[in-house]
Amino acid sequence: MKSLSSLLKSFTVTAAVAGIVALGSQAAFSAHHKSMGHGSIKVGGEAMLPTKNIVQNAVNSKDHTTLVAAVKAAGLVDTLQSKGPFTVFAPTNSAFGKLPKNTVPTLLKKENLGTLKGVLTYHVVAGRLDKATLWKWVKKGNGKTELKTVAGGKLWVIANGPANLIIKDEKGNTANVPTYDVMQSNGVIHVIDTVLMPK
Repeated sequence: MKSLSSLLKSFTVTAAVAGIVALGSQAAFSAHHKSMGHGSIKVGGEAMLPTKNIVQNAVNSKDHTTLVAAVKAAGLVDTLQSKGPFTVFAPTNSAFGKLPKNTVPTLLKKENLGTLKGVLTYHVVAGRLDKATLWKWVKKGNGKTELKTVAGGKLWVIANGPANLIIKDEKGNTANVPTYDVMQSNGVIHVIDTVLMPK
């Protein structure tokens, strides 16, 4: 199994390369998502625009300020601004608030940034996996499908009723998905209400 550092290296590009986005490609991407019924969705009171990347949209969400601070502290901004595509299961501020007291401040300490990177990249899966794709895989798997995260761990997407999915981590915790298919120029975000934890 590849180490976390090698996985991060393989998924990271320079900010300069990440910032080069052709206007024509953006227009085509936006038109494609409109044709697929994917317009902008409001998260944290702000519109998440499909022409912007994961980081550009996340910094505008008032519900994800803790996640953004953690991403910056862990040095993952360039990774999540790169071409991807990525699927991000994005915990809200209230999801971080459910963790034991002082967990977040402890993870943000310099000596714990390796652990923080592991937790954050555990929420990221390679590819653009929208709800329709996840449902297709779940049905094929008789109610469950397994995903491999950028961190190298596993997540399970499980049917929870006729139209809802939950995400299960390696510790047995489950997260609900209040908002699906927040489309980005370099992937898709699904908002979750619980922080997922690797083994």
